[in-house]
Amino acid sequence: SSTCEDYKLLENMNKLTSLKYMEMKDISINISRNLQDLNQKYASLQPYLDQINQIEEQVTALEQAAYKLDTYSKKLEAKFKKLEKR
Repeated sequence: SSTCEDYKLLENMNKLTSLKYMEMKDISINISRNLQDLNQKYASLQPYLDQINQIEEQVTALEQAAYKLDTYSKKLEAKFKKLEKR
């Protein structure tokens, strides 16, 4: 009798464990699908991200050119004022 009850308990535990694993399998399948969707979306955004990086590099280069031009114009202005005083 006790052994029979133990087996029934073990059977119930196995059924519950099996159900839990099935739930976990469904969850992992959903996670996998969502990950694939995210990877596809990221891949479709990649050209825009590349453009943003390229624009950022161009802005940095333009900013450096503007600083050089500003420095040059200040030097030129100083020379002009110096010549003007003569």
